[in-house]
Amino acid sequence: MNRITASCRISDQSISRNGDTVFENKGADLSDFLLSVYRHFELNYPKFYKMDNLSKLGWLAAEVLLKGSLSAGDYQAEEIGITLANANSSLDTDLKYYETVKEIPSPALFVYTLPNIMIGEICIRNNFKGESAFFVSPEFDADFLERYVNDLMDNNVLQACICGWVDLLGEAYKAVLYLVEKDGKHSGRSPKERVFGADEDPAGIPFIKDNIHKIFQAENG
Repeated sequence: MNRITASCRISDQSISRNGDTVFENKGADLSDFLLSVYRHFELNYPKFYKMDNLSKLGWLAAEVLLKGSLSAGDYQAEEIGITLANANSSLDTDLKYYETVKEIPSPALFVYTLPNIMIGEICIRNNFKGESAFFVSPEFDADFLERYVNDLMDNNVLQACICGWVDLLGEAYKAVLYLVEKDGKHSGRSPKERVFGADEDPAGIPFIKDNIHKIFQAENG
């Protein structure tokens, strides 16, 4: 059975990992909050500063999700994929780019006028080369996510998948990512690192609609 072995949620100037709050910066606007996350976790990736806010949000969520979850050599590059969705596509950056067109179009913004660029940034950072896809949906669809990712993994297209929701428009944003692994293969973490705490199976929890919803709807902390 495919299992959720880690999760990350970013919303309301707060980040939780596996249900536990790991960082907060209440009162910060979006740009300042994203930068504070980058600095708090002592990340070193100069390209971060060139990303649009949507890519920064998804990239940071993936960094927190994967911290302590996967080690080099756990999987081949082609065995790890990414499936993401949101409601607003790249509209936040599209609007900013449109403003520059009135004078001098910005090539730096134009690069990010597709939402799947966020997936590319995560893949480049982690050398993931497996199947990837980005979907635009009016709202989070746990049923579709369950069916789509399970199909990829049950047919051995992937052995692990980062999946979930990363949406941003203006100052409104939410990211919820799941690390799904076949049979919880590399999930031998300590109890505190498990998805829902010490009483859960160390191999993670089943990747099914109810569990996907439970994490998506949970409050940080």
